[in-house]
Amino acid sequence: MNTTSQFGITPGKVLAGSYRVDKFIGSGWEGEVYLVTERLTGAQRAAKLFFPERNARDKAAVYYARKLERLRDCRIVIQYHHAEQVRLKGQPVTVLISEFVEGTLLPDHVAANPAGRLPVFEALHLLYAVATGLAEMHERKEYHGDLHAGNVLVRRRGIHFETKLVDLYDRGKAASWNIREDVCDLVRIFGRRPVLRHNVVSVLCRAADRQVDLPGPEALDDSQAVPHRLAPLPPPRHRGVVAQRGASRLDTAL
Repeated sequence: MNTTSQFGITPGKVLAGSYRVDKFIGSGWEGEVYLVTERLTGAQRAAKLFFPERNARDKAAVYYARKLERLRDCRIVIQYHHAEQVRLKGQPVTVLISEFVEGTLLPDHVAANPAGRLPVFEALHLLYAVATGLAEMHERKEYHGDLHAGNVLVRRRGIHFETKLVDLYDRGKAASWNIREDVCDLVRIFGRRPVLRHNVVSVLCRAADRQVDLPGPEALDDSQAVPHRLAPLPPPRHRGVVAQRGASRLDTAL
């Protein structure tokens, strides 16, 4: 997320008569996110304000809200509450209110570690948390569409991690290609040398009975992503059995 605000809303401003703005969190391609407090209850929420030029006829906001609603049982998805309309700078602006999740974006989490990289043990736990969350989405024939490190929110729980994905993107009707692209994006995130001290993607792929052509980390410079050419998938079988086998072996590896 970017740290500059286009709307320029200051703390203390009241939105839709019910929410007091506490602080600006960040902005993306579609809009800006603010931490707000519900005036009646004092509960903290996240408010996403869509840029009017990116939200013609509320298409982007409606897509985002409906997708969050369909995925409300997925642990990795932020819970949507409701929508409001406000006027800012003379224009109508749609606001989506959702739960506020405390955490750190993945790039900031990585930067806080020694040498700015994650040790393999920690990275495997984090990768497993994101991968299992994505699997829940894919089982429902849905996809993220814009998965990168800046859209992964991380919160540590002992040796485990709670992760949330933000900024779902509309790439059309869910199909095998955009679901597979989510998986490739996940490999790109955790296969970059600036993120990891070692090549954790190859560890994961061995644990899940997959083969990946990966150079050693010493062969990569900091701007180069690890190739993510996966071997062909096995013949169609009962997917639950295959997924369960891979997950159990990953648990053993961890």
